[in-house]
Amino acid sequence: MSDPRPKIARRAVSGVFLLNKPQGHSSNGILQKVRWLYRAQKAGHTGALDPLATGLLPICLGEATKFSHYLLDSDKTYQTIVKLGATTTTGDEEGEIVQEFAIPPLNDALIESVLAQFRGPIMQVPPMYSALKKDGRPLYELARQGIEIDRPARPVTIFNLELNAFDATTLTLTVKCSKGTYIRTLAEDIGAALGCGGHVAKLHRIQTASFVLDEHNTIEYLESLDETARDALLLPTYAAVEYLPRIDLSLDEAIFFSRGQAINAGNVPQGETLAFENGRFLGLGIVDKFRTLHPKRVVN
Repeated sequence: MSDPRPKIARRAVSGVFLLNKPQGHSSNGILQKVRWLYRAQKAGHTGALDPLATGLLPICLGEATKFSHYLLDSDKTYQTIVKLGATTTTGDEEGEIVQEFAIPPLNDALIESVLAQFRGPIMQVPPMYSALKKDGRPLYELARQGIEIDRPARPVTIFNLELNAFDATTLTLTVKCSKGTYIRTLAEDIGAALGCGGHVAKLHRIQTASFVLDEHNTIEYLESLDETARDALLLPTYAAVEYLPRIDLSLDEAIFFSRGQAINAGNVPQGETLAFENGRFLGLGIVDKFRTLHPKRVVN
């Protein structure tokens, strides 16, 4: 099916937009919408959210895509509602119910005793409905065909797992976790530990690395703006790595750096470093033990 939207002239716009993703849309679908609105030549997101999920989806445009993996690998924070008493095929409300169970009487002490089991480093089995691949095929494709394969448990870390509220059938939680953590699996495992099963009813991401969700940054808000106002919402190209140390280069050094040539780093500490020339971002380099700066990601 062809794209009904008119062809537009793409432009070399770069930066990071902190989108508040709506429910019912795939991350890739909403990414393409943002790319179209910005007329960006390149775009990429920094950690997919399921269609059910809402909240923070940092979108990298143009040269910012060169640093998107730093956000993919970062810690993330979610608010979630776990519905107890049933398991589903997908681990969330979009799936079909597999089994139903009686829910025990809930109280703070019981819930805390269960949540304590999942704080810190844990092993987690990824769900079948995930983008992980087996022999080049996403697991969700196999799952849709009714095929289930063994998935080895993987280490993840739950840095914070806080009970915000509960009633007879639901738990409202805040979860800060490492990359690779599946909140759907965590919900299932908490439900299993309570003896009644569980699945995700709502999932809302509120933080990725140091980026905090701005609820106003919806796709509808972005559509309401002209191009100048949209561009004003973009964070810098280097926003994903803004915490790194910086080095200011002379014009001659900047030319060498942009050509991929190593230069003297002076007193800049060893490790990854952001390179600038007169306020202009040049890219990311690595300073070795000999105080030499080697370009790693050069921006155009």
